[in-house]
Amino acid sequence: MSDFVKPPTDQDSHGEQVSLKNIRGGEPTWCAGCGFFSVLSSFYKLVRDREFEQQNVIAISGIGCSSRIPYFINGYGFHGVHGRALPIASGISLSRKDLKVFVFGGDGDLLSIGGNHLIHTARRNVNLTCVIMDNSVYALTKKQTSPTSPIGFKSKTDPFGSVDEPINVEQLLLASGASFVARTMFSEPKHIYEMLSLGLDHNGFSAIHLLSDCVEFYPGRYDAVNRKKGGNFNLIPEDHDVTDKSAAFKLAENPFLGYFGLFYKVNKPTRNEIEENLINESQEKHQGSDITKFAAAMKRYQ
Repeated sequence: MSDFVKPPTDQDSHGEQVSLKNIRGGEPTWCAGCGFFSVLSSFYKLVRDREFEQQNVIAISGIGCSSRIPYFINGYGFHGVHGRALPIASGISLSRKDLKVFVFGGDGDLLSIGGNHLIHTARRNVNLTCVIMDNSVYALTKKQTSPTSPIGFKSKTDPFGSVDEPINVEQLLLASGASFVARTMFSEPKHIYEMLSLGLDHNGFSAIHLLSDCVEFYPGRYDAVNRKKGGNFNLIPEDHDVTDKSAAFKLAENPFLGYFGLFYKVNKPTRNEIEENLINESQEKHQGSDITKFAAAMKRYQ
């Protein structure tokens, strides 16, 4: 069943600028050392620093460890079924332009069962921020191969080692038409904050690929890019043209020891703007007709 996470109450400063204290929801249930804590913390700080009102922010998720996030946020949220976070979020974004819509999901949730929704939300350029929290394993179901697990990874579903080529997330997003593509790392909270901030400011579909170790079922997966463990956290070169899709594809060729930062950002019409224009044109065309009179009458009863 899908769960609509409780909205703020009067005592939660509903209608006031949010603080770190009142944006925190339930106690996180992740394993100690999980990289998802840094994502949640960065989100808290972003909402606080932007001085958003609590009721104007909504977090949507599907199923998985990362998808528990709406329960840890004291605000509006929706915990949907596996893989369906993006169509839910799209509907909310298209109908409520006053809301800041965030989607949080894992590599299994957003790249496997929800992979088709990721592609189509990207090409439609729906205005929302999507955080793909990638630990290269189905952790909630106790270690199964995910779309980003490397060749040779042994799990309950591949006891002899995975033989499938892992998805290159950045190239998939670019090919699908995403207008904003970035990559960050759980061990770099300042960088996470920066990417979330850039994604929020972008008018369109903002996809942020966040690498995060699963300390229980895939520890050390990203040690090679973890500076705290002697790895190399390579930022995208400053001279990279973020409007050049071919250059972004080139940067994304190596999905593991690659670069971090903003790969691609371009402004183009959003699905939100297109639909709003169609509605306005239709209303002008039928002004004074029976259908507009009926719509006006029904609106009085809402």
